[in-house]
Amino acid sequence: MSTLSKNDADQLCINTIRTLSMDGVQAANSGHPGTPMALAPVGYALWQRVLRYDPSNPVWPNRDRFVLSAGHASMLIYSLLHLAGVKAVNDKLEVLDTLAVPLEDLKGFRQLDTLCPGHPEYHWTSGVETTTGPLGQGLATSVGMALASRWMAANYNRPGFEMFDYDTYSICGDGCLMEGISGEAASLAGHLKLAKLCWIYDNNRITIEGKTDLAFSEDVRARFGAYGWQVIHVKDANDLESFEKALATFRATSDRPTLIIVDSIIGYGAPNKQDTHSAHGEPLGEEEIRLAKRSYGWPEDAKFLIPDGVLENFQSGIGQRGKTLRQEWDEKLKGYQKAHPDLADALQRMQNGTLPDGWETSLPTFPADAKGVATRVSSGKVLNAVAQKVPWLIGGSADLAPSTKTFLTFEGAGEVKPGQFGGRNLHFGVREHAMAAILNGLTLSKLRAYGSGFLIFSDYARGSIRLGALMGIPVIHVFTHDSIGVGEDGPTHQPVEQLASLRALPGMIVLRPCDANEVVESWRVIMQSRKPAVLVLTRQNLPTLDRSVFAPASGLAKGGYVLADAADGKPEVLLLATGSEVSLCVSAHEQLTKEGVRSRVVSMPSWELFGQQSQEYRDSVLPPGITARVAVEQGSTFGWERFVGMTGEVIGMTSFGASAPAEQLQVKFGFTPERVVAAAKAQLAR
Repeated sequence: MSTLSKNDADQLCINTIRTLSMDGVQAANSGHPGTPMALAPVGYALWQRVLRYDPSNPVWPNRDRFVLSAGHASMLIYSLLHLAGVKAVNDKLEVLDTLAVPLEDLKGFRQLDTLCPGHPEYHWTSGVETTTGPLGQGLATSVGMALASRWMAANYNRPGFEMFDYDTYSICGDGCLMEGISGEAASLAGHLKLAKLCWIYDNNRITIEGKTDLAFSEDVRARFGAYGWQVIHVKDANDLESFEKALATFRATSDRPTLIIVDSIIGYGAPNKQDTHSAHGEPLGEEEIRLAKRSYGWPEDAKFLIPDGVLENFQSGIGQRGKTLRQEWDEKLKGYQKAHPDLADALQRMQNGTLPDGWETSLPTFPADAKGVATRVSSGKVLNAVAQKVPWLIGGSADLAPSTKTFLTFEGAGEVKPGQFGGRNLHFGVREHAMAAILNGLTLSKLRAYGSGFLIFSDYARGSIRLGALMGIPVIHVFTHDSIGVGEDGPTHQPVEQLASLRALPGMIVLRPCDANEVVESWRVIMQSRKPAVLVLTRQNLPTLDRSVFAPASGLAKGGYVLADAADGKPEVLLLATGSEVSLCVSAHEQLTKEGVRSRVVSMPSWELFGQQSQEYRDSVLPPGITARVAVEQGSTFGWERFVGMTGEVIGMTSFGASAPAEQLQVKFGFTPERVVAAAKAQLAR
């Protein structure tokens, strides 16, 4: 390549990206070739000329982040990862001496066990910063990453030691901007004046159904200007110099995020590029690929060709630049460790996912109290205790902190405000979906992030919650107002099916504690876990159980435990419940005991944790020989049959709720000790 001019070398690399993308999609007979072909110059210019990223250490903490929100264009990022020589990383964050995307995996695009799945998957392909696919998610997640950059800088940079100043880039398309989540996220980013965030909008005017004017005719430039963003227009995706100037303008801007609108032609170089379905949603076909390659001056029958000098060009660009920047950072870190050992220790723990020594020492214990306290209130106290010990635990709510009790009130907690990023309290506004995606971005950036709202509105956040579960990252969702106990607000605010829905997510730990001390244990589990978690809490007061009489709340760590038992330890009927219904079962248990019926109360705050226990333990809690069983939960009965069997009874919700005082609703829907006692007796009679 040394004999080529710079422009010719650039074009050769760009066409390599294009042809790899075409060949990968064709080999799979599945995928989207058009966008990678059109955006090859944009991806090349960003990675080769600007991105501060070391392919030999793709987990360097101060690397620039690149998010392909238009995840259907995955062959673009896979080609870039291969050509840049990005190394693979294992689960321990150790860099391996293998490529993140070997050529064989490019050839196996979309096939079983390949490192190149249909859409980019975090933890599956090294160098992929977040899972994308559902449009708009990558954009919203990138806001969390950019916010983390500013937060880390505000809290950990010191004079002479600028440890964090990374930029976050995301490539998006028309579909991403149509999805509501992108508007939520862009609005918040503009409000916060969140610099160091750059969205690159592929303005190709095409969606799967046809031209965008079928359903999308807004002035995107004006829209983002109204959000408070800087907007730059590059009229041709192939104009590398104009695009690089736009990136330079972004990097020089310190008071707002930037949108770069790039006009492109989908399937650039393909003779049939106006056939939008072919260019966007399916392989081009062998004949059209040959014609496209001919237009690039490429060997028409060559497949997955990487011409001599292409890899060397990437190594002399992003490879050398990134390695130099990372080595300079490593040297700076050595000085930082000497000058600020406590801060350096915190950074190390953050990156490794470990907690500060003694983080549990301030966890409260709650005395027995018949009147009790709402679990949202006890959770707020525990959260504040934990956050004082874990300085990188940050979060907020979707405009509901006074109700969810998630505001950090200790001295120095502070708030994130426009242009001020050092605080611990975030205000997401009424934006549940974007909030959950931003939490994903913060968590991917190694912070411990939590967000909160009413359980009913988990529906609004569902897409982002699912992606957090799919990635297996320890994001924390706190949901209050967990049942028909919400009362007069009525069925629009009374969650019924949400618990079952959240439990259905693979890898998600759902916790519904029964009293203040189970809340303490819930936070203990959450903070030590590397899994995503949902904490489900009440608005109404719940009795704080006397743990000298009942089993210790530490049983929560096993998901389910025997809370109260028959005097001889040989029950004849089992009463199972979560959350507010546990105390209901305790009352029923006391009544049954007086009547000579041997019952056992099982608190089951987490089905997921219970399922992880040994069969021996589970059988000790729910003896298989005892088939008389009653489960009680103010939610959908769906799923409880796994614990009560097909002959057990579930007292739950089989309809939506109603608007009335909570006490009246409990009676109307059968959540009373008398109903539980009657159900237990009916089970024994059966």
